[in-house]
Amino acid sequence: QVQLVESGGGLVQAGGSLRLSCAASGSIFSPNTMGWYRQALGKQRELVADISSSGGRINYADSVQGRFTISRDNAKNTVYLEMNGLKPEETAVYYCRLNIGLRNYWGQGTQVTVSS
Repeated sequence: QVQLVESGGGLVQAGGSLRLSCAASGSIFSPNTMGWYRQALGKQRELVADISSSGGRINYADSVQGRFTISRDNAKNTVYLEMNGLKPEETAVYYCRLNIGLRNYWGQGTQVTVSS
């Protein structure tokens, strides 16, 4: 059983910063990919960024490139998302995802609200 617990969401003014964390527990095998997705009200869930277990492969959505940074600590099975220059349109529930082979595990999500 794999569990993911996100933290770090909240309310921030436009242009501000937040750091999200996602801690995974349970049977976690490598290689794997951990990532962050977001879903705004009435919209589809979209990839924000993901990172391979080696850290050698990192993907960012074009809209966050240069403002967000994803990282991970394998000793803690934790992935982080540093978000800078936040925009009101980035208000959403942010979800953590762990991919191991053909299986995907999701966290419950953390709300990020960016006020204008």
